[in-house]
Amino acid sequence: MALIYAVPLWLPLILLPPLLLLFMKKMKAVRQSEQLLPPSPPGLPILGNLHQISSLPHQSMCHLSKKYGPVMLLRLGQIPTVVISSAEAAKEVLKVHDLAFCSRPLLTGAGRLTYNYLDIAFSPYSDHWRNMRKIVTLELFSLKKVQSFRFIREEEVGFLVNSLSESSALAAPVDLTQKVYALVASITFRVAYGLDYRGTNFDRDRFHEVVHDTEAVVGSISADEYIPYLGWIVDWLTGHRAKMERVFHELDTFFQHAIDNHLQPGRKKDQDDMIDVLLTIEKEQTEVGASQFTRDNIKAILLNLFLGGVDTSSLTVNWAMAELVRNPRVMKKVQDEVRKWVGKKGRVTEDDVHQLEYLRMVIKETLRLHPPAPLLIPRETMSHCKVSGYNIYPKTLVHVNVWAIGRDPKYWKDPEEFFPERFLDSSYDFNGQSFEYLPFGSGRRICPGIHMGSITVEIILSNLLYCFDWILPHGLQKEDINMEEKAGVSLAPAKKTPVILVPVNYLQ
Repeated sequence: MALIYAVPLWLPLILLPPLLLLFMKKMKAVRQSEQLLPPSPPGLPILGNLHQISSLPHQSMCHLSKKYGPVMLLRLGQIPTVVISSAEAAKEVLKVHDLAFCSRPLLTGAGRLTYNYLDIAFSPYSDHWRNMRKIVTLELFSLKKVQSFRFIREEEVGFLVNSLSESSALAAPVDLTQKVYALVASITFRVAYGLDYRGTNFDRDRFHEVVHDTEAVVGSISADEYIPYLGWIVDWLTGHRAKMERVFHELDTFFQHAIDNHLQPGRKKDQDDMIDVLLTIEKEQTEVGASQFTRDNIKAILLNLFLGGVDTSSLTVNWAMAELVRNPRVMKKVQDEVRKWVGKKGRVTEDDVHQLEYLRMVIKETLRLHPPAPLLIPRETMSHCKVSGYNIYPKTLVHVNVWAIGRDPKYWKDPEEFFPERFLDSSYDFNGQSFEYLPFGSGRRICPGIHMGSITVEIILSNLLYCFDWILPHGLQKEDINMEEKAGVSLAPAKKTPVILVPVNYLQ
């Protein structure tokens, strides 16, 4: 007599979910194979891969790319996003297919369209964008214009050195992070806005807070941008929308105040700052009756100066000093170079820095490990093209992870080691032609402020190294220095902890 085994009714219910999941994964693989899309990690409904992106997205994306490859497709909510993590793929995006990838996504999150100049600042590739780019490159950041502000940089560095000398006399530790930030802010304010950052009528702490809030808002993930129809509720509940409105209202008020000051009759000035130049362009275009350059355009450029001009340079100096203190051999070598060349002059000038080859290697190595924009500025695909054999379709967001490329052992020996000599007799530069090394980007959207940023970092760092020896506060060793990145600042990730050091005068 045959035995008949009854199948429990609950067994299919248990097996159905994993079978459905397996079926969906196979269907997704078939679709990707047919469309030749880049590999993609599994995502969640609605959210896609947003839950896999941490507050330090360049690190999260680097981790995922090690599993899914150097050309990887993520779904950030409803936005398809390709992450590039190899020099070869970066070359295809930034050079071979630069025109197809040179657009920028319009910001559509709640509240952002309230401020027209924000969308001008981050506008897609167009005739208007090219005109704006020409103004910025030729009128504001030309080598001649950058050199004309030399006296401001050297004077402000002198103020910092005098302040540090007072601390040295007391053998008191200083917050070098805060000191350097204030210095770069002073330089930027005088060069761009004609304002005195150290003035008694200026709220420096509030300005510092607005800088960080603005960067966090511009670079943050707004649910309204990634999850249509429902995201605005999330932004409202989390306070993101209110913060966005508040930050840009403060920005608009600040920029308008700066412009109004420049329009006052009889204003005294040593030379034209950047607002003067922009107001002159606006006036000239208005007089010929074909003005495409408006007050919102001026605010858009001021926003870029605001975001790119303060934190990036100060944090590069900050990272460099932290790396040097952790590497006494490199610190001694670069100080010996600076002091041998400058002698007993008492200060390093901009004429001197051009002769300091090892100093520039130190800066290059700092930018390799700590690029100012680890994912560059995101691009949006304008037309269909292929990268590494994969199809990339229009309206796809593209991130180039230069942080990951700069730490890839495929291109760099001992990539986590701070070793400036790797740039000796090297062709790597800031011009965006070496795709293993892209601290300022490449192609049509390469950073226009390379000259300004480079000379600012060079003159500050060289004087810190020439004028002072640097020791850790009592009880600390170089191994105690925390080199973790701080979450929440999107353009140039900061150190999680400030650099606290004791300056010791070199020339008594």
